[in-house]
Amino acid sequence: MEKHTSIFTNGIIWFGVAISVSEIECGIEIGAANTPDGLWLPLILGHVLGGIMLYFVGLIGARVRLNAMETTASTFGKYGSKFFASLNLLQLIGWIAVLNAQGALALAGLNLPVSFPVTCVILAVLIAVWVALGLRRTEKITTVVMSLLAVLLVVLTAKFFGLGDSMSSGAAGLAGAVTSAASGGATNLPTFNFWTVFEISIAMPLSWLPVISDYTKDAERPVAATAVSAIAYTAASFWMYFIGLQIAGLGVGTNIAQAILLAGIGIPGILIVALSTVTTNFLAANSAGESAKAIVNRLNPKITGVVVCVLSTVLAIWGIVDHYIHFLYMIASVFAPMAAVLLVSFFFVKEHLEQRGFWIWNLFAWLAGFVVYQVAVATGFEAVGPTLLAVIVSAALTFAAKIKK
Repeated sequence: MEKHTSIFTNGIIWFGVAISVSEIECGIEIGAANTPDGLWLPLILGHVLGGIMLYFVGLIGARVRLNAMETTASTFGKYGSKFFASLNLLQLIGWIAVLNAQGALALAGLNLPVSFPVTCVILAVLIAVWVALGLRRTEKITTVVMSLLAVLLVVLTAKFFGLGDSMSSGAAGLAGAVTSAASGGATNLPTFNFWTVFEISIAMPLSWLPVISDYTKDAERPVAATAVSAIAYTAASFWMYFIGLQIAGLGVGTNIAQAILLAGIGIPGILIVALSTVTTNFLAANSAGESAKAIVNRLNPKITGVVVCVLSTVLAIWGIVDHYIHFLYMIASVFAPMAAVLLVSFFFVKEHLEQRGFWIWNLFAWLAGFVVYQVAVATGFEAVGPTLLAVIVSAALTFAAKIKK
């Protein structure tokens, strides 16, 4: 009999996914270019809307018991599903490389006697071993690691609070210190508008949309487990952004390692960086194997996941981390409209899926959203964020199939 995962296990998994250097760096970027009064609403709104989409996409996989990319076949057809699985595999290879490089750079900043390339390799080996063992065989270890991470992060947050109180005099400490440090004393850094903060906030949960069903498909209680997964991720992600905002007020730029050293928690800080990198990348590598299986059913997900670790390590050492913000936006432009089409088709226009050639219209709806996103970014359209605009366009076109019938 196939073993299903518990609500607790799903919550632990997605709590761990959100704990990463990338999430913290997004918070630093927002804090370094904004003021406290102007960021909270778009920051919260981006996380909440991203979490809601994460829940409903995960619920589809939980109900039909298929992995993330297999669920798209009902909406985009066989070849459309393989198309998105291929895109997801490519983005996961890049995403793992970014996370690996960010973790290695942070560890290098803690003055460890190990070079950046060697650190990348060590992290990749740990991830590959975890993938080879599998989630179920490491379930108890995962729980222990997540518990340890939670305790360490509470300590780190408290330390940063104390540092912030001692190093700043009011609200100016959050953005002013980093603005000055990052610009060499100049104060002409641009301030993010509402939609820029929103985009950076929603980009992270959107990057996991093509992954979540790989884990909710095995949930013992689909609805509850998916809800807990989305809530755990959203809460932990907001926590990481908040830590980033705290670091932005310490005057160390985007240097997480310096912030950790300043807080005086060297060894626990090393554990936070290393463990968070491994736990997040394990999920991504494991899902890369699932996507590869959706493309070619004969492929072994675990072996593919290990191969992905190798490829990602090469990209990490090569220098992909320098482009990761643009990479996040590219992920959003592809998978936000895909998720919109998938959700509307599954929950509102099921009868449309019975029509011959339905997948052509759905692919058109996705493409329209993708193009709208790219045009909005290229033209600097600011009336609404490109992600939300793309979602609205793709969802409306998908729902039009119901009206047309």
